Amino acid sequence: MRIFHNLNVDFLGKRRFFYLLSLVLFLIGIINIASRGLVFGIDFKGGAEIVLQFEKQINIAQIRANVENIGLGNVEVRTFGGETGVLIRTEMQDIPADVYPKVVNNIEEDIKNIIPGVNFNEVERTNNSITYSFPNPDTTNLVIDQLGSLGFQTSKVSEELNNKQMNVRVAISDWIKINLKDKFKDNPFTVLKEDKVGPKVGEELKRDAVIAVLLSLVVILIYLGFRFKLVFAVAAVVALFHDVLITLGLYAALYGVIPGLNLDIDLTIVAAFLTLVGYSINDTVIVFDRVRENLKIHKTQSLYEIMNKSINQTMSRTIITSFTTLLAVFVLLLFGGDVLRAFAFTLLFGIVIGTYSSIFVASAFVLDYAERSKKKVQFS
Repeated sequence: MRIFHNLNVDFLGKRRFFYLLSLVLFLIGIINIASRGLVFGIDFKGGAEIVLQFEKQINIAQIRANVENIGLGNVEVRTFGGETGVLIRTEMQDIPADVYPKVVNNIEEDIKNIIPGVNFNEVERTNNSITYSFPNPDTTNLVIDQLGSLGFQTSKVSEELNNKQMNVRVAISDWIKINLKDKFKDNPFTVLKEDKVGPKVGEELKRDAVIAVLLSLVVILIYLGFRFKLVFAVAAVVALFHDVLITLGLYAALYGVIPGLNLDIDLTIVAAFLTLVGYSINDTVIVFDRVRENLKIHKTQSLYEIMNKSINQTMSRTIITSFTTLLAVFVLLLFGGDVLRAFAFTLLFGIVIGTYSSIFVASAFVLDYAERSKKKVQFS
């Protein structure tokens, strides 16, 4: 399939305008990052993430209304993986002190319902668990099994046959279950997972994410320096910085503006940025490869003419590849759910800005460097 056959557009003649456009986009992003900041997910700032799986389709607005006012502070509720899954995020890692006794009272009421009149004593209490002692091992085992069937995480304190003690975890998910189970009696649910990330771990992940992106740019710089010339490598990395920073600025600018695009910066976003770097550099290398070929063939033409010719010759491939990729990513954005929305949105915008930067940033940088340094760019 060929489109834009024999295209002859003076792309680089308009590079001053696109320099200005990039500068405006960059400043908008920087101003929003400085004034509004970036919103980090629990991967980076710490907190808890709970996933619930219902048997039937759920109304996410109804669940959100029931969860937001149970004493867990700021809570984020989203669909997860379909119409029966719910993702709940909170900045808290452990159950609040004022909520803890309520969960304990609920556990003790369930124990009394399992074996009416049973005698049991509290042995130990921590910030996320409580230990009870029962009259005999059979009673202990029965309570452990029955509480487990109710959704609590229970275990024996000892594996010895005469063990009389039971440990029950007291977590945020338990308080959520207690509040939702009576309101959704006709739609039972289970807790698929509960993950906690400490602030220290979050800071380490944030640092490692920045290092990962920077190292990828350094490796690309070294590789392209050997494959082409240093100016081409620098131009490509400048374009990648351009893509990443403008996309990051877009996150800050759009947060809270467009419904459904309140996208937190988490490890999924880091993966999307690394994917964006790989996609963008591939498009840039295609253009540079054609420039190198044309420099060897058309030795009498100026660099300006050769670079324009190369961009025009590769435009058909660029448009077809970008368009087909955008279609796939757009489908992910529409139907991939909350889990894939941030990843798809990053790639959707990143593919557009990456294609743009290959022409009006990377190629223009090489041309301006050659013209200002008065050095002839050639390949043997």
